[in-house]
Amino acid sequence: MEPSARRRVSVPLKIPDVVIGRLPNYYRQLTELRAAGVNTVSSQEIGEALDVTPAQIRKDLSYFGRFGKQGRGYPVDRLTDELESILGFNRHWRMVLVGGGGVGRTIASLNDGSFRPSGFDVVRVYDSDPSRVGNTVNGIDVRDLASIDADMREDPIEIAILATSGAVAQDIVDVLVRAGVCSILNYTSVVVQTPPGVEVRHVNPLLALQTLTYHLANPTDPLATR
Repeated sequence: MEPSARRRVSVPLKIPDVVIGRLPNYYRQLTELRAAGVNTVSSQEIGEALDVTPAQIRKDLSYFGRFGKQGRGYPVDRLTDELESILGFNRHWRMVLVGGGGVGRTIASLNDGSFRPSGFDVVRVYDSDPSRVGNTVNGIDVRDLASIDADMREDPIEIAILATSGAVAQDIVDVLVRAGVCSILNYTSVVVQTPPGVEVRHVNPLLALQTLTYHLANPTDPLATR
């Protein structure tokens, strides 16, 4: 059974991170359904595609209102549009990238094929290493990190991607926060500290690999199953 139809209510002050983390998957599935010409979908069908229980999907969506009709499922167009608005995907998000080394270059290379089609765009690249300042990363000139305050006053940007060495990560985060950045995607190995109101998401491929090797080393561990 799906919840009865109703406009989305205002978003509560705090949604659990695990719920927010599932919303992009729901959105992706819905966009695929819309592209295929599907008009209505049930939580059961979404759950089967994403390996999530229907009850969990209904609970996650209930944080934001009621979108379906009881016994009829969710209207794909409407729910897609609502999630697009909730997630901010109906906006164009400009980003700065700090780190013009190997990791930074790899991230910048995603601009054309991945970031821009999804509404994200790396528009400035910074580095504190004089040997990298002035170089070009995916068509973007690498700027001196010392110029970020002046740049941000002239042209504010809210999102930063951090791809530096861990040794300087916290210092650079402090610079970014002072410059007005309020969302940081951290590719370093360091857990950085930020003041309230600044969101940080840590991306550590090594930790993900170490989790995978646990499952390989313990294939019969019942606690390791999903």
